[in-house]
Amino acid sequence: MGVSAKRPYNVNMVDSNDRREAELNAALEALHFGFRALTARPDARLAELGYSRVHHRILYFLGRNPDVSVQALLDIMRVSKQYLHRPLRRLVEDGYVTARRDARDRRLKRLRLTARGRALEAQLSGEQRARLAAVFERAGPAAEAGWRRVMALLAEGL
Repeated sequence: MGVSAKRPYNVNMVDSNDRREAELNAALEALHFGFRALTARPDARLAELGYSRVHHRILYFLGRNPDVSVQALLDIMRVSKQYLHRPLRRLVEDGYVTARRDARDRRLKRLRLTARGRALEAQLSGEQRARLAAVFERAGPAAEAGWRRVMALLAEGL
């Protein structure tokens, strides 16, 4: 069912003073339902493993940044040590991530996905990439470019 079917109001029937708020509410709902659809299958797979979305985020960013330090991963993800510590430790204990001391600076730990971690990350993110590819194909290049611009601005904190 599309987002519009879940919308509790008709944007076209709202008086002009409330129209912009209604349009923004519709955008928020689209974001909510779109994100839910994008994460539903990966979340179900994570739950089977006793993991949560933070585990997937760690796997994703380590997949794009092999041999990153713990501090650099914190910076990339823009999270605290407390947020990262337990799920990262569990991924290491379960054999999805390796944590090795840096050869030059023994104070640093370098993180890398294991073969098992790469396979899980590919499964979780691969489904999301396929879904995005299908949506972008259907929406067209201009819509994809607009979506990327909006997401970039949101990520910047605008």
